[in-house]
Amino acid sequence: MSDTESESEFREEGPSIGVYEGERNEAKERHGKGKNIFPNGDIFEGNYLNGARNGYGTYKWKDSRARYQGEYKDNLREGEGDFVYPDGSRYTGHFEQGKRHGKGTYVYPNGDVYTGEWQGDRKHGKGIYTYSTIGSKLDATWVEGVVSGVGKVTHADHTLQATFVNGQPDLPASVTFTSTGWSNQIEDRGLLGRGVTVGGDE
Repeated sequence: MSDTESESEFREEGPSIGVYEGERNEAKERHGKGKNIFPNGDIFEGNYLNGARNGYGTYKWKDSRARYQGEYKDNLREGEGDFVYPDGSRYTGHFEQGKRHGKGTYVYPNGDVYTGEWQGDRKHGKGIYTYSTIGSKLDATWVEGVVSGVGKVTHADHTLQATFVNGQPDLPASVTFTSTGWSNQIEDRGLLGRGVTVGGDE
């Protein structure tokens, strides 16, 4: 799964379906600690409040490796949580109304890591993207999943600083070499090197 896909594809089953074992209130609603096994085989185990998932709980999808452990409010992921997706990617951080929102870290299947701000399931705000194979880091601002504005790419031997347009560095840009500290202004687009690619098909 890319980090730009909506988590609605991993919709959790309704609170009144399946077999429930646990505490109830006077109105016979699920209330307190309990375990629910849904007809499709999904399992939720955690806290309920007046019939809805509230507080800490774990939801496991039967037909995939997907698993969520964290906080709920009114049946939606809300607060801090840890979500493992079917492809092995993982998000650890804040949720709001069921979506990645606030600060969090997303680890891609290839080992790349984004740590920073989110809004509505998309990278939005300040963040750092680390490329696992080469160790380079992109320190930038994202707007609805796309790198935008001034950003910095740090490689093993040099740093590139530029203004990003549509997710790619634009001219003019500057390069600073790590070993000597020497900086140079880049006016030739061919010297920018290969494009910057981040996970999530932005």
